[in-house]
Amino acid sequence: MDKRILLSPPHLSGEEEAYVREAFQSNWIAPLGPHVDSFEKELCRYTGVPGALALNSGTAAVHLALRLAGVRQGERVVCSTLTFVGSVNPVLYLGGEPVFIDSEPGSWNMSPEALQRALEEMNKENRLPRAAVVVNIYGQCADMDSINQICRRYGITVIEDAAESLGATYRGKMSGNLGYYGIFSFNGNKIITTSGGGALVSQDREAIEKARFWSTQAREPEAHYQHCEVGYNYRMSNLLAAVGRAQLKVINDRIERRRCIFENYRRELSDIEVIDFMPEAEFGRSTRWLTVLTLEEGCGIEVSDILSNLAERNIEARPVWKPMHLQPLYQGCIYYPHETGRSISDAMFRQGICLPSGSALTGEEQQRVIEGIRSVFSR
Repeated sequence: MDKRILLSPPHLSGEEEAYVREAFQSNWIAPLGPHVDSFEKELCRYTGVPGALALNSGTAAVHLALRLAGVRQGERVVCSTLTFVGSVNPVLYLGGEPVFIDSEPGSWNMSPEALQRALEEMNKENRLPRAAVVVNIYGQCADMDSINQICRRYGITVIEDAAESLGATYRGKMSGNLGYYGIFSFNGNKIITTSGGGALVSQDREAIEKARFWSTQAREPEAHYQHCEVGYNYRMSNLLAAVGRAQLKVINDRIERRRCIFENYRRELSDIEVIDFMPEAEFGRSTRWLTVLTLEEGCGIEVSDILSNLAERNIEARPVWKPMHLQPLYQGCIYYPHETGRSISDAMFRQGICLPSGSALTGEEQQRVIEGIRSVFSR
């Protein structure tokens, strides 16, 4: 059987081993250490955000951001529905109530129209949310100017979940620097990786320091172990930060490669009229973390047909995220579609396929994927 083609595997730069060896030689292998400090500073330089906190996951970063925003038991948080569950579960950690907002067709991210309608209704009920978790999916930013403007009107803290969009830009500004708090993920499938890990960033350095305190078990500065607040074991390992430093040095190359992979898919499949691709919104530049194609509804070919055919060829592909409002865990939560009777995220879930997009994907491997897709239509 041909070698398996993965959706988005890690792509090492070649310098990771030297950074990790340095950590071993210095005996800094526990959480925290000089590589963690340096990684945070380098992340700040890259994104233009003055405060960064390296953590063991992006989900931990969302949790801390929600707590900083003051989310408490029974309070609402508006959330993008087209996302991975890690963006939403921290709302439940704090006893909050997610309210899901649909995508808009131009970027597939949170719909400002649906958000406006939701907040107008919640304002009338005197149950405005404490925060908004706005997710940038598949490497593309949401329309953050519109979303920030709406949220400011109602006094809502905006958390930009940029777990999938490190390196993307919005009107010339770096992703992660577009809300009050920004979230990154360095999971193994992301555009750069620390194996597992994440970061919380913000212009508010005082808030970052408070989150830093919570993330190290909220230990007070006493010679003995003393704790006055609930804390968490959320900090990043010095070993993983060493990997992240080497990865961050090549991020721009990784972005360009993924964009080239996207363009090649689009060019090679452009003659199949029922295939389209995730659009790039006019307000920004996507990293194309994942290339996502869509099938025209009613075309006679189902997403499952293509997924099955690729799987038979030892190629990993996946459906688009199943929206959170369709998840059994979140049955009963309020959901606001983009327009009355029109849910963009439902359509994307039915029609969308994520294709192998790793920056180490070779031309020959990509051709195998393309041939696997074309063969479904040639039947």
